[in-house]
Amino acid sequence: MTDEPTKVAADIDLEKAGKQFGSIIVPHSRDDSAWGSVRVPLIVIKGGAPGPTVLFTGGNHGDEYEGPIALLDLARGLDPDEVKGRVIIVPALNLPAVRTGARTSPIDGGNMNRAFPGRWDGNVTEMIADYVTRYLVAPADAVIDIHSGGKTLDFVPSAVIHRLTDNDQMARTRAAMMAFGTPLGLILEELNAVGMLDTTVEDLGKVFVSTELGGGGTARPENVEMAKRGVRNLLGHFGLVDGALDLRETPTRVMETPDAACFTAARTDGIYEAVASLGSMVAAGDVVGRIHYVEEPERPPQDYRAELSGMLICRHHPGLAQAGDCLAVVAVDTED
Repeated sequence: MTDEPTKVAADIDLEKAGKQFGSIIVPHSRDDSAWGSVRVPLIVIKGGAPGPTVLFTGGNHGDEYEGPIALLDLARGLDPDEVKGRVIIVPALNLPAVRTGARTSPIDGGNMNRAFPGRWDGNVTEMIADYVTRYLVAPADAVIDIHSGGKTLDFVPSAVIHRLTDNDQMARTRAAMMAFGTPLGLILEELNAVGMLDTTVEDLGKVFVSTELGGGGTARPENVEMAKRGVRNLLGHFGLVDGALDLRETPTRVMETPDAACFTAARTDGIYEAVASLGSMVAAGDVVGRIHYVEEPERPPQDYRAELSGMLICRHHPGLAQAGDCLAVVAVDTED
């Protein structure tokens, strides 16, 4: 909680026991609604017994659907009588983006995952981020943010964390990543971490776990089920509910992207041909994809090669590519 100003409010009591469905109400005065607002769905499920507070978010980007589906399912199905502590769920964090199936908000162009910790007097995206930071992240012991590749990327389903300097925080975070139960556990080196929910939570010394559950602008059944199972597993891992975790028969493989050499970006526009299959092992120098120039048929395609050996964990999804697009990501096994 904070005494700083805010324009945003919730229409439910975050401290009340039981299950509440409500909204984060964000003022949005516009041509077609002078006293309008954006009402971001908010669910709080608090049991009678003491326990931790865990915040679950989805729809940070509006073209990533596994999170909203899994968290809506969790919100409807979770009985407060089985909860020890409090579960806070925001299934469509950037609601304007979710409504339009876009990565960023159609209201202000805001990328929610570059808007944190937000501004109380900013645009709609910044005000949502500010409220979440001050009123939902602050009391939480852990934050779980469900992502996938959206319309432009496709991933080997992964639970994702960052390498942290605090050994205890890193151990707690890694344990939560393993409990989620994806085929891959990824320690990701972000190319741009400024303004991320991830960084805001980690800087407070809390556990933060994200995911990359497929992509391609759709929600595959197996990835949705993975998201549903993963969030339930984390309820058990953090002691919010009783019961054994539903883990995979094949243990999670932990890999990392230690530096920029793991990322391959397009240098020109064109039609992208993925050569290496998602999840395949590649060697340094292998062609992972190529760009064709349909308006210059005499021009040979440009090959893009892996800079190091490892697993192709992410690939560009649509057929068209623009200069600067991420085409492929290769991860390596961790030494620890």
